[in-house]
Amino acid sequence: MLAALAVAIAAVLELVVAEPPRRAHPVAVFGRAVAPLDRQWRRPRLVGLAGSLVLPLAAATVVAALVVLAGRLTPGLGALVAGLALFVTTSLRMLLDEARATVAATDGDLDAARSSLRALAGRDSSGLSAGEVRSAAVESAAENLADGLVAPLGAFLVGVVVGSVAGDSTTALALGAGAAIWIKAVNTLDSMLGYRSKPVGWAPARLDDLAMWLPARAGAVLLAVAVGDPLALVRARSWLAGVPSPNSGWPMGTLAAAHGVRLVKPGVYTLAGGDSLPSTAVGQRAIRTVAVAGVLAYGIALGGTTVVGVGWGVLP
Repeated sequence: MLAALAVAIAAVLELVVAEPPRRAHPVAVFGRAVAPLDRQWRRPRLVGLAGSLVLPLAAATVVAALVVLAGRLTPGLGALVAGLALFVTTSLRMLLDEARATVAATDGDLDAARSSLRALAGRDSSGLSAGEVRSAAVESAAENLADGLVAPLGAFLVGVVVGSVAGDSTTALALGAGAAIWIKAVNTLDSMLGYRSKPVGWAPARLDDLAMWLPARAGAVLLAVAVGDPLALVRARSWLAGVPSPNSGWPMGTLAAAHGVRLVKPGVYTLAGGDSLPSTAVGQRAIRTVAVAGVLAYGIALGGTTVVGVGWGVLP
């Protein structure tokens, strides 16, 4: 049951703390390790490939080793370290708070809403209308549900299952925490380097596409379940070809279909879930759907790790 305890620790910290201090955040520390790659290279794709293979694995190995060391001292300490590791890879409360604040600001102070959007979406917000700002906030909430919560929780659960087969409970915790750190590191590499203007980012972007393939679709399923509209997944398929990413269109499109709104990134794609951009009320409802889907994700992770723990208890 130690893996379930680790998930519970991460969930409580998410609720109470939301995020570690920015400067001391392990993701920021990893970002400083990635930064030297962000320059001109004679063979940028080879450098990017090496960084994609080495840096996430190194981060995962360090965290897994810490979990093992802590678990050897006392199993509860191992669960605590694993829970802390899982916590720093997930993000839900801060995402929801930022999205809600941005949508709310569009009613009274559009400039403030545009400024607030910069914490959510990497696009030029200076010329966006109020509806386009709300659209971007909703899109970001949906996409980051998959990247920032479903992916690390899913990786943790898979690592625990594999570790429970291969070794003892400490091994399961270590592999789970290491897997969550690995997928977060892959996503961080992509967010820093994965742009067409940066040849070194080709491998990080492709690796992120592979790593996020299943979490994006799982996140879309959770959103459809959260809003009680499983057919939203089917309706969303018709416009996903227009989204450059092979993954982000799934949660964004499902949320657009479920709430009957049009979500737009000007000049890039249109998710034609309805005739109009989200109003403030609809935007807030869509963000509540993301919140419910996030709770479901934690519930599935907690239930899955509990099942693994019970299985360990009954096996000879």
